[in-house]
Amino acid sequence: MDKNEHLLATRRFLPMFLTQFFGALNDNVFKQALLLVITYGWIQQQAASISTLNNLAALLFILPYFIFSATAGQIADKCERSQLIRYLKLLEIGIMLLGTVGFLLGNLWILLAALFLMGTHSTFFGPIKYAILPEILKPNELMSGNALFQSGTSIAILIGMILGGAVISLSQGNLIWISLTVVSIAVMGYLTSRFILKQSAPAPELNIDWNFFRTSFQTLKYAKSLPLVFLILLGNSWYWFYGATYLTQIPQLTLQVLHASENVASLLLTFFSVGIGLGSFLCRKLGGSEVNIKMVPIGAIGLTVFALYLAASLAFVPAHTGALIGLSEVFHQGWSYYHVMLAVTLLGISGGFYIVPLYAMMQAYSPRSHRARVVAANNILNAIFMVTSAIFSIVILSILNFDLKVLFCMTAVLSGIFTLVLLIKLKPMIKTAKADLED
Repeated sequence: MDKNEHLLATRRFLPMFLTQFFGALNDNVFKQALLLVITYGWIQQQAASISTLNNLAALLFILPYFIFSATAGQIADKCERSQLIRYLKLLEIGIMLLGTVGFLLGNLWILLAALFLMGTHSTFFGPIKYAILPEILKPNELMSGNALFQSGTSIAILIGMILGGAVISLSQGNLIWISLTVVSIAVMGYLTSRFILKQSAPAPELNIDWNFFRTSFQTLKYAKSLPLVFLILLGNSWYWFYGATYLTQIPQLTLQVLHASENVASLLLTFFSVGIGLGSFLCRKLGGSEVNIKMVPIGAIGLTVFALYLAASLAFVPAHTGALIGLSEVFHQGWSYYHVMLAVTLLGISGGFYIVPLYAMMQAYSPRSHRARVVAANNILNAIFMVTSAIFSIVILSILNFDLKVLFCMTAVLSGIFTLVLLIKLKPMIKTAKADLED
């Protein structure tokens, strides 16, 4: 922990870490609250099914990544980044005030609009936060910094899911409390952003092209011209397809398979988030400080094996009628519930092993002058994969009417095939890149 503690004690890293933390926290408080008010009927359903609305919400959050990422990457490479972050944090406060209007009026469409705008905010923040790490960290700190970022994000997700679920549950329909929560977190994010050190602009002469269709194509084309980087981006994006497929279904899994309350949904998300944080920490400890791919195959195997384990565990959950099971009762429901919780935790650990090295490699092998645009290309690909995940889930669950076990098994098999092909192509390219750097 010595290197990690040292980084968290520095002015160059801590304000950025905290700003990222509060941003991820607010995303997840708001998203979790929205999913729960949809799933458990706290707000008007507009005659659409729970599954369709949940997947629509997931799609709306990540759609801005597809539309605006290229423009965001250009802005992040051209402008001074600490001031950009402060502008974005002020925007977040405004978006949360709009969300407050949606909660207080009980209007689902205003809430979905706020969710889309939160996705837009995150789209513009993403290239800045990952491009700034190689600027504020030394090369031998990059793995530690990314591990801290991923662990911090996991803790933020964990607290966000718990907090969102707890506030919704305890408020008993009075949505003013969730409104005050999300606005307060946005204000804290702005306050921490004021301490981020000023950064030099990598490409101040860059002329921004505001045609986001053209710039998206050009950004992806540039990333594709860097074969090693592009493969790394594909690996990152698969993680987001996989994660979106599972996390979006947690509320529905809890209600329809485990026959449990919204607090149990928060518990499962807690186990998943703790797993990611633990996996990110262990990845740094076991993989070393040098940027390398050693832990990625272990994570890839886990993402397939433990997804099948989760699907098998769900098959043994007993039928249940009557009132929904609460948090205090879930631990008395038999061994199948324990297997579900263990499977979700192991999936999180595998995700930490998989994603931390890939993000560090993305930053290490990207040209400095184009680093934010490479991150933007990553976000565009993430969005494409996550939109595909939402469509894939809607087709499997709502159109073909398969159950969640089938969806999880299909995703596990696809993950095994995709990551095997990726790693076979990636390993020799990394070896060549390292040899070139040494020469």
